[in-house]
Amino acid sequence: MPEVIAGLEIPETAAVAEATRRIQETTSPPIYHHSRRVFFFSLIHAQKLGVKPDPELLYIAAMFHDSGLLTPFSDVEQRFEVDGADHARTFLLDRGFPTAAAQTVWTAIALHTTPGIPDRMAPEIATTYLGVLTDVLGLGLDGLEHDQLDEILAAHPRGDFKNEFLRASVEGLRNRPDTTNGTVNSDILEHFIPGFQRVTTVQRIVGSPWPS
Repeated sequence: MPEVIAGLEIPETAAVAEATRRIQETTSPPIYHHSRRVFFFSLIHAQKLGVKPDPELLYIAAMFHDSGLLTPFSDVEQRFEVDGADHARTFLLDRGFPTAAAQTVWTAIALHTTPGIPDRMAPEIATTYLGVLTDVLGLGLDGLEHDQLDEILAAHPRGDFKNEFLRASVEGLRNRPDTTNGTVNSDILEHFIPGFQRVTTVQRIVGSPWPS
């Protein structure tokens, strides 16, 4: 029997079960619960928008989207979003998923912190982004049905999520601060790490080797 929470069904597949185990075992409880909430909120956004993302791909994207905050996670130093995207793509390709499906999940994860672009893309990409915004910034929170929201939060409580999420972000990025340049994550490091100053686009242009 598929697992159903707040009337929202979790796909009953081997990949979904394995992804759930992996993220539960390798990330912190706040990140695990956040990832599950993102999936449910993504489904709600899909219903409101009248789009039909592939639920299995949407689930994998939601579960892996913050996995790149783990340290160390990859052999190369890169944006945490790309870390998670790379590992999700490998996860899917190793299990025989089509390249196009793996690339869709890669894009959903890689762009989940990039404003103004993912919500104009394929349903899996758009709704992952919107689900993240709902859980992190409260996008559309006032439009959610109270009973449905209560059931989601009962299964996956927020606890002290705001502080736990910021703490996880700092810990996952403090050793690779340059990878946050030009992203929303530089704001987090600038706020929490004494002495850290992000490099602005103006500084990069003015300081370029061009004479004019």
